[in-house]
Amino acid sequence: NFPNPFNPSTVINYSLAKEAFVKLAVYNAIGQEVVTLVNGVQPVGAHKVTFNASSFNSGVYFYRIETADFTAMRKMLLVK
Repeated sequence: NFPNPFNPSTVINYSLAKEAFVKLAVYNAIGQEVVTLVNGVQPVGAHKVTFNASSFNSGVYFYRIETADFTAMRKMLLVK
């Protein structure tokens, strides 16, 4: 994601080599899901998703992106 640290929003980029069902969700520091940004079939290619955290408290958040073939989790820092 960029920027990181961020306030109040950041952009998460990902690419798909083939059409796939994608779930992209954000979690707080204790592992609770706070928002789902993508939950559906996405086409081949590059994708950008904006996470607007203006209603969230400062702190560490994680985003997790999942497809049938791939899972990744990355840390983000919201600084207000």
